[in-house]
Amino acid sequence: MRTQTRTWLLLSLLLCTSALAEPLRLVTGDNYAPFTGKALPAGGMLTQVVHAALAQSNTDSTLEWEPWNRGYLKTLRGEYDATFPYVLTPLREQAYLYSAPLLMVEQHIYSRAVDPIDTVDPELLRGRTVCVPLGWQPPAQIQGLLEQGILSRHSPIGIKECARLVLIGRDDFFVADRRLGDTALQLIDASDGQLRRSTAMISASSLHLIVPNSHPRGSVIIAEFNAGLDRLKVSGAYQQVIEGYIQSRALTQSTP
Repeated sequence: MRTQTRTWLLLSLLLCTSALAEPLRLVTGDNYAPFTGKALPAGGMLTQVVHAALAQSNTDSTLEWEPWNRGYLKTLRGEYDATFPYVLTPLREQAYLYSAPLLMVEQHIYSRAVDPIDTVDPELLRGRTVCVPLGWQPPAQIQGLLEQGILSRHSPIGIKECARLVLIGRDDFFVADRRLGDTALQLIDASDGQLRRSTAMISASSLHLIVPNSHPRGSVIIAEFNAGLDRLKVSGAYQQVIEGYIQSRALTQSTP
């Protein structure tokens, strides 16, 4: 009987080790330059950060590209282990565990130079249309105005489309991190005389890797990822990745 018990314990350990050795199944979305994108070097700034952090913790991974909503829902259903990059929201926090921040972002308003919008002023924005890419969560101030019916929302597939729609006057403005928004303006060849970024940021937030609360190893995945991300920052490699993407002209050259 004792021998049989030892055999079952050994088998359980082997099965556990096998499960832990399986590559982490990641999914992200396209057209989120410079953070993620199929055509970007290494899949984008934050794709490279995620892979580098996993390498620091000796975690193998696979990466699939899905439309944002689909990848999010498939991760929630357990078809993927983790997805990125996402902003923390109360609703999302009920369903997902969050990693340490991949990047702190500064949200700015982007509008036409002939019709500038610099602040989240309800009276100024009444009746306007904000462009928010499909699957994105707008900042809390903007979300509040949408819920009150002060603003209307239009949701194309990506941030580059938002920049183009604001440029032609279909929408009035979009909100994005300054690096992301400036890149979108470059991608549509918009000049300073056409589209502009607000002088001050309207909010600050962070982007994260997220794992479903229901995942049996969710806490372990987050803990190991955070440890790898911390080692990446201590080594100086994290800052090299971030600065390299900000300074690189490859963004405009590699994106159609």
